[in-house]
Amino acid sequence: MKTDTKFFRKKGPFTSSRRRGFTLIEMLLVLVILGTLAAIVIPKFAGRSEQARITAAETQISNFETALDAFEVDNGYYPKGDNGLNELVEQSDQAKNWKGPYLKHGIPNDPWGNAYLYECPGTNNTSSYDIYSMGPDGRKGTDDDITNWGTNK
Repeated sequence: MKTDTKFFRKKGPFTSSRRRGFTLIEMLLVLVILGTLAAIVIPKFAGRSEQARITAAETQISNFETALDAFEVDNGYYPKGDNGLNELVEQSDQAKNWKGPYLKHGIPNDPWGNAYLYECPGTNNTSSYDIYSMGPDGRKGTDDDITNWGTNK
């Protein structure tokens, strides 16, 4: 004799004869909540990466200044010309007391992938050197340049 099992099933708060799942309304409500949170949080972090790049460029320029000052103490002059940063890594014929390399990992590009610009004697620092990054726009002489002179330091 076959027994009907529906009479022996226990009824409780977690068992029912209906299959449970999320309704369309519940799913839409979750999506609205997630969208609202994203709309609040994402703009707060959006400008952070650009500010981090600017800070990294300022820090690297400061590291160049330290290395250039050490070079000057050892040799009595700052490296000359547009290519002077290379003397921080490789000894030139003019640098008789060179005790480098003054930069351990070579000459990096700025955070936007462009070379740092170096001039000695400098246009803005006539008694020493100018070193700067062209900044986020990659164009020389604009307001977003990061330099070792002026107000952005």
